[in-house]
Amino acid sequence: MMAEKKSIHTVPTEEGWANRRAGGERASSTHSPKSEAQAAGRAAAKKDGVEHLIHNKDGKIAERKSNGNEPHPPKG
Repeated sequence: MMAEKKSIHTVPTEEGWANRRAGGERASSTHSPKSEAQAAGRAAAKKDGVEHLIHNKDGKIAERKSNGNEPHPPKG
């Protein structure tokens, strides 16, 4: 059985911006402008069908991008 893929977070680092899996320590990619990190994070999240969370410089979540595979989709 394959492990469930985890959401991808675009987060600030000392070197710029990084993309990490939820709960992961290592960055899957690092970028200088935030826009490049967001684009890479969005592509990876879309490919894996997971949520992409974009953080502000202070670390708070600023934006969530759904890719359709959330475990509890809203009813409506």
